[in-house]
Amino acid sequence: MREGVQLTQAETGPRYEVFHTDCPARHVVDHVTSKWGIWVLISLRSNDFRFYELRDSIQGISEKMLAQTLRSLVNDGLVWRAVEPTTPPQVTYGLTEFGQDVGEPLSDLFGRITHRLSEPSAQ
Repeated sequence: MREGVQLTQAETGPRYEVFHTDCPARHVVDHVTSKWGIWVLISLRSNDFRFYELRDSIQGISEKMLAQTLRSLVNDGLVWRAVEPTTPPQVTYGLTEFGQDVGEPLSDLFGRITHRLSEPSAQ
C-alpha cells in the first residue's frame, strides 16, 4: 500500500484515497468525528430516540446542531429516520447496521478513556 492511501473496503471493492479532499469516505469520517457526531452515534447505540429525547441525552447540544448532525449522519447512511404521521409528527432516529458498525469502536474508545481517567495514576 502506498503511503497516504488507506483501503476502507474489501480488496475487491473500490479504493478510497482518504487523504484526498474529494474522497467520499473522508466526508463520512468528518461527520462521524465532528464535535457532535460521535456523541449522537454513541447515544443511539443504546436506544432509538425521538429528536427531543436525543437532544436531552446529549448535554450541551443545540437543536440546530443536532438537526444538522442528524441530517449528515442520515445522508451518510449511519442513522435512519422514521416519521410517524401524527400531529405534531413524531420523528424517531436509530442506527443503521453501518452506524452500529461505526459506533462500536467509538463506544469502546470512550470506555477506554473513562476507564483510564478513573484510575488513580491517570490524575
